[in-house]
Amino acid sequence: MYRTYLKRVNAALAAGDKEAAAAAFETAVPVLDKLVGRGILHRNKAARHKSRLHAQIQALG
Repeated sequence: MYRTYLKRVNAALAAGDKEAAAAAFETAVPVLDKLVGRGILHRNKAARHKSRLHAQIQALG
């Protein structure tokens, strides 16, 4: 399920749309955190995804 949200962020990044990427990122972060809380996703992996996506969004500016 979280891969769908990550794909939405990546698609917005590929299109070069910073606002859409930021909005998709804001919806993806709680999903990643929820999966970490349930023990489905390791916390370091979620942190790595969030960090890399955030850096790519900031680089669009």
